[in-house]
Amino acid sequence: MMEVMDTDEATSLLLDRLRRGDHQALGELFALHRERLGRMVQMRLDRRLYGRLAAEDILQDAFLDVARRFGEYVVNPTVPVYVWLRYLTLQRLHQVQRRHLGAQMRDAGLEVTLNGQAGMSAHCESLAGELVGHFTSPSQAAMREELRNQLLQALESMDPLDREVLALRHFEELGNNEVAAVLGISKDAASKRHIRALKRLRTLLEPYESTDA
Repeated sequence: MMEVMDTDEATSLLLDRLRRGDHQALGELFALHRERLGRMVQMRLDRRLYGRLAAEDILQDAFLDVARRFGEYVVNPTVPVYVWLRYLTLQRLHQVQRRHLGAQMRDAGLEVTLNGQAGMSAHCESLAGELVGHFTSPSQAAMREELRNQLLQALESMDPLDREVLALRHFEELGNNEVAAVLGISKDAASKRHIRALKRLRTLLEPYESTDA
């Protein structure tokens, strides 16, 4: 049954159904990856739009893009299907933010590409907040704020590509092959950058691993 399969196996079966003309499988495929896509949107949503836009709004529009263009992917599947779904979702996020913010959007790094580095990288504030949530409890308010500030400084000082690898691996839960495909780098380079990013954070996080969190 679908619920006991891992994501890769379920994805493969859904793609087989789609190739046989079962259009219902497209909705199931998107639903299978919806949670990961939602986390990706949340970590890249411009903070000025918090309260005005929700990740779910972006995902609804993105699914329409997926439905319209899925035939292109089936003909030429050059990347894993999640990478392709992520690309269309990120592209939709970019379009919506440009519509809301217009000239207020930053000029640098706005293009969304399927191969090569994608613009709209994860925000350091979002990454720090997510990490703090893993290592402290809500009752540890002072500890949370201290750790958040330390993590924010560490993340901001990282090579941007190392930071993006960290976000892709740990918050979007991409495998190393998917990270390489998203960023347009080799698998070996993706792995080395991941290890380097983890080493930068380990000294900050180790003291908190023995807490009640």
